[in-house]
Amino acid sequence: MKRIHLFRSVTITLLLALTGLASAAETKPLRALMVTGGCCHDYEQQKKILSEGISARANVAWTILHEGGDTRTHQVSIYAKDDWARGFDVIVHNECFGQVTDVAFVERIAKAHADGVPAVMLHCSTHSYRAAATDEWRKAIGQTSMSHEKNRDLFVKNLKPEHPVMKGFPAEWKNPKDELYKNEKLWPNTVPLAQAYGEDTKKDHVVIWVNQHGKGKVFGTTLGHGNHTMADPVYLDLVTRGLLWSCGKLGDDGKPKPGYGPAKK
Repeated sequence: MKRIHLFRSVTITLLLALTGLASAAETKPLRALMVTGGCCHDYEQQKKILSEGISARANVAWTILHEGGDTRTHQVSIYAKDDWARGFDVIVHNECFGQVTDVAFVERIAKAHADGVPAVMLHCSTHSYRAAATDEWRKAIGQTSMSHEKNRDLFVKNLKPEHPVMKGFPAEWKNPKDELYKNEKLWPNTVPLAQAYGEDTKKDHVVIWVNQHGKGKVFGTTLGHGNHTMADPVYLDLVTRGLLWSCGKLGDDGKPKPGYGPAKK
């Protein structure tokens, strides 16, 4: 009898394990749209660093829209449609168009996230659309920032090591030669996750956070001016966790939920 019970136990365990593997293999990748381009950054390289780095860590398939040259005033073509985010599970914003002033255009971008499409806000996306006379984009981001301090080494302090997004992030991370964006306002649903001290302003500024904008979950970081920061495994691990969190696919342990780890090749 003991052998029969043992056989059944082993059989059930194997079946559960195989079911889990099959489920992971059958999980469709998250459909991510990366919007990139604009002023002041090496977006040609950054789109590769981000897409390849995140896909090496999570089950994500990419559509990349790179346009606008190095201008500040370009209006990204896909945003002209009311349903511009349809068909995507998450939008990764890594753009720098700070001088766009068309309020209706900017509010259309933000509305997609208020309606429930998750977002990842990276670096200059926080300064994008700052010339527009509306706070809707800033509410979507989770903070208002209009300028940054000089480029220097930043010492990033982990404020919430138990938050799933910050699991595995160092207690303090030295981020060489990056820009510290100044916080002018944190919006009510913003949860600060990490901060760095500003030598010019003589105060701390939130540099990593999460936000709830309407129905949409948002992960944001102002870090990432240079390619060396974006290519750092600490940064790529962080942004991957943030993306998965925004989509509800990050476990409490900071690891991808079943099926959302890196796809098998």
